[in-house]
Amino acid sequence: MKWIRPDSPDYDESRKLFNAMIDRRPAVIAQCSTPGEVAEALQHARDNELAVAVRAGGHSVAGASTNDGGLVVDVRPMKSIRVDPENRTVTVGAGVTFGEFDRATQQHGLAMTGGRASTTGVAGFTLGGGSGWLERAYGFACDHLTSVDLVTAGGERVTTSAQENPELFWALHGGGGNFGVATSFKFALHKLGPTVQAGLMLWPGDAAPEVSRGYRDLALKAPDAVGSALVYLTAPPEPFVPEDMVGKLAVGMAFVFAGDAAEGAEQAKPYRGLGPAVDLVGDMDYADFQCMIDDPPNLYNYWSADYHDELSDDALDIIIDSAHSLPGPHSQQLIARWGGAVGGPAAALTPLQNRNANWVSHPFGIEETPERGQEAKAWVKHFRHDIAPYSTGGVWLNFIGDEGQARVQAAFGNENYARLSQVKREFDPDNVFRGNQNIPPAPA
Repeated sequence: MKWIRPDSPDYDESRKLFNAMIDRRPAVIAQCSTPGEVAEALQHARDNELAVAVRAGGHSVAGASTNDGGLVVDVRPMKSIRVDPENRTVTVGAGVTFGEFDRATQQHGLAMTGGRASTTGVAGFTLGGGSGWLERAYGFACDHLTSVDLVTAGGERVTTSAQENPELFWALHGGGGNFGVATSFKFALHKLGPTVQAGLMLWPGDAAPEVSRGYRDLALKAPDAVGSALVYLTAPPEPFVPEDMVGKLAVGMAFVFAGDAAEGAEQAKPYRGLGPAVDLVGDMDYADFQCMIDDPPNLYNYWSADYHDELSDDALDIIIDSAHSLPGPHSQQLIARWGGAVGGPAAALTPLQNRNANWVSHPFGIEETPERGQEAKAWVKHFRHDIAPYSTGGVWLNFIGDEGQARVQAAFGNENYARLSQVKREFDPDNVFRGNQNIPPAPA
């Protein structure tokens, strides 16, 4: 195990997260390669009365991956990936990112729902549920779990599955890092790729009303194998973007078909009827598509999200108005189509509430300086206020910053929240793992 302290030469680099808005200084970072080292790090925290945070990919926009003055259990060295192509499973260490995951599984033409950014860590993504492009076809990442190994606050190594510690296994399907330090995950996979029909279409911003309504109507009729979202963004200075669009509001559509690429090409045709100025949808490697909208690190991020049963014209107008006031060139407004397997039979097997929502709106406030970051935060909050009358009240915790305990409870609903609290009491009665979207233990 490697111990990194403030006087270590690699301290600043090791404490840095994806979100530059989170700038904290832990007393020690314990980079762990084995479950035994995780237990040793947790013992050190107990002995020295240090608060504990757990870091894998470091993508938690709320900053759950670090703390001030405490201990960070850093599992990034746990990079093992074992693919079993015959049984269509993969077992991965907690430090694996989805870029690494996808490259390994795609060697065998296998996939599951993964992060929309390839630098996202498998661990935190899955424990928070795991929403990605393939969710309408296959469900969330957590729906693919067959077992999880973790180390409890007391240093005990525990294996969970539908047969072994089933209540804890249920809690890990969206309950986040509240119950221990996950060290290994085993997933069931699907046959997909390497070649899929996928890519991006782009329209000028002044077409937003027509494109938004047309996309909504087409997406509602699309089969479950179609994963898609609209993204309102500032058109980047890329070679494929027409010069007269660069630096202005644009509307993008991300598209992927979870199935035969030729069938996917047929499913993409209706969207071309909306007249995109840029059409990059075609045959491509699934793993390359997964990297297509990676955001650069070290920017100042504030995100939020809301669920919607429907997107009326009035709701779309609010979303479009918000897009016209993007605080800067990195910020984006996203509408993701849910439905399909998201609300399918697996939904009842997880603590996550409101999985039957049809849409998610997801504002990304992303800027280059702390001051602009605060402007982006204000923009996100203003949008959430305006869209609230059209929202279900549900929320996806991996999509949001620190928005208070009521929002945490809204992610699960009262009944599931109470059940999660009981699991918390059994496996973390002292709430050692509390620097997260926290579920306090139920009273004894």
